[in-house]
Amino acid sequence: MDSFWFYFKEGLLHVLDWNAYDHILFIIVLTVPYTFSSWKRLLSLVTIFTVGHTISLSLSAYEVVKINTTIIEFLIPVTILITAFYNIFTAGKKGRKEQIGVYFISTLFFGLIHGFGFSTYFKMMTASSDHKFVPLLEYTLGIEASQVIIVLLVLIVSFLGQFVFRFSLRDWVMVVSAIVIGVAIPIFRNALIALNI
Repeated sequence: MDSFWFYFKEGLLHVLDWNAYDHILFIIVLTVPYTFSSWKRLLSLVTIFTVGHTISLSLSAYEVVKINTTIIEFLIPVTILITAFYNIFTAGKKGRKEQIGVYFISTLFFGLIHGFGFSTYFKMMTASSDHKFVPLLEYTLGIEASQVIIVLLVLIVSFLGQFVFRFSLRDWVMVVSAIVIGVAIPIFRNALIALNI
């Protein structure tokens, strides 16, 4: 049980760490187009995202795949910017609902990228252990719990923005996505510098 809480807490706090807020930004832009009434679709998206980063975390932990961390640090803000711009260009449009299959596939792919971002830290924690499967599940549960917390906070703030301050859903999605873009651009720029591009 001590082992469970250790890895669960590490997964939880790794996402909720304000010094590494890129994961939080992605969950915000993934969540902001939705309301409490569409919680099933949102839960499906978050679960698909978790499946994606669990797959890549597993591949990395067992050293099936080795990825350059500098490339991953570049791709993570790219996923945030793509999702945020997609929100802006599709806010209030019916076509968004028709393209949910594409959204699910891209969310899975983005989950794979974010999972590789977690892998270095996870491998450091389990470096002295031959058994990684159970710690991987415990760590992933912590990550999922943190994502659910972020989703709930975004839904609550969105509710207040739309029903208390009378923003339309379209305007709310555009404003929040634009703010996230503004925060993500410096991360993207720093990642470009690290790649020497």
